Amino acid sequence: MKNPIYPCLWFNGKAKAAAEFYCSVFEHVKITAENPMVVTFEASGQKFMCLNGGPQFQMNPSISFFVVCETESEIDTAWDKLVEDGMVLMAKDNYPWSEKYGWVQDKFGVNWQLSYGKLADVGQKFTPTLMFTEKVHGKAEKAIHFYTSLFKNSEIVGILRYSEDDHDVKGTIKHAQFQLNKNVFMAMDSGLAKGFTFNEALSFVVECENQEEIDYFWDKLTQGGEESNCGWLKDRYGVSWQIVPEILGELMSDPEKAPRVVNAFLQMKKFNIDALLKA
Repeated sequence: MKNPIYPCLWFNGKAKAAAEFYCSVFEHVKITAENPMVVTFEASGQKFMCLNGGPQFQMNPSISFFVVCETESEIDTAWDKLVEDGMVLMAKDNYPWSEKYGWVQDKFGVNWQLSYGKLADVGQKFTPTLMFTEKVHGKAEKAIHFYTSLFKNSEIVGILRYSEDDHDVKGTIKHAQFQLNKNVFMAMDSGLAKGFTFNEALSFVVECENQEEIDYFWDKLTQGGEESNCGWLKDRYGVSWQIVPEILGELMSDPEKAPRVVNAFLQMKKFNIDALLKA
């Protein structure tokens, strides 16, 4: 697997507006491709997909993006734009882990944790952060070991646990950092956060070079989880993934072939590359 794992954000007809908004919020962001269904943008070298999926799913804080801001003006500018018509979950302030940090849910429902610090400390500008709540509370550590066992070039960077002095369950994950195919992720447990958990509004796309890779990730990630349509699945923790062939973008860019390809994969759960090529 050569390509990075990247997030897909689900919107109700507002994918283009959201992508344009993020281009105005953060530095070094540009839209790289668009069609009526999907808009992709690149932010500091990282890929994001915005999908016009409909009204079925709404964002929540179970998956957020930890953003390293290397200057105070950068964090202040981004914060002011994100809080407009949004909702503050943690006020921008001084905290033990950062002299300036804040958590905000923007007007589209996407959650951002802005932190003033050094990019070298994380190694990635935007880091997806998984919060294990409700039925999967306390399972962050098992999930981390599961994910790092599946992907090549993976490792657990560090785990910090709640202590007796913390207002949560002692021994569960307070903060963890790990890498999947060299992509940085973070995770935490929360026994205090209630009323939300992982859903399809934020999924992770895994582009596969061949059918063997598709079969591998599909089989591993659906164990204890559930299959869906068009390459989507939920793993045993409820996190949504899209296991897709990297050639799909090329096939969809062909105006003559694209409708047949779409018709073919609408009939699929797990993607079949040969069937797509023959469409």
